[in-house]
Amino acid sequence: MQYTKVLIAVDNSTFSIGAAKAGFELAHQLKATVGLAFVIDISKEIINTDLGITLQQSATALLKQAEDTIEQLIQMYNDNSKAEVLRFTPEGFPKKEILNIAKEWGAELIIMGTHGRTGLSHLLVGSVAEYVIKNADVPVLVVPFRKSVPKNVALHDLK
Repeated sequence: MQYTKVLIAVDNSTFSIGAAKAGFELAHQLKATVGLAFVIDISKEIINTDLGITLQQSATALLKQAEDTIEQLIQMYNDNSKAEVLRFTPEGFPKKEILNIAKEWGAELIIMGTHGRTGLSHLLVGSVAEYVIKNADVPVLVVPFRKSVPKNVALHDLK
């Protein structure tokens, strides 16, 4: 099968760095169009009236963080290519929005990283990657954290 649309799902964690790198490399080899998705997780929006933080201010800050992360990943891994990268920054729950983007855009492959949680933390937090794997209509490539992070890139590089 020839993949022409590859959706790379990221966030601003170290776990996404390797997934973005692998996703861009594969997409370039396939000469596929890349969609880069950073879902603004509504469960992380903060409202603190004591500090004067409104829902709108929190949402704006999270959107800026998403846009900055996407831009940095494109600069790092788009191989100085002139190839267009579509950017998706919806608000919602990541596991649901990744599937919505893939379906609406017509992605033929989803690439994402995993935090590699096990045991109690996996049970309590859940796994976006696991949900996407179980519910996607297209193949999902999951890049494991321990094998995916380039040695010369750190989390602070994406802030």
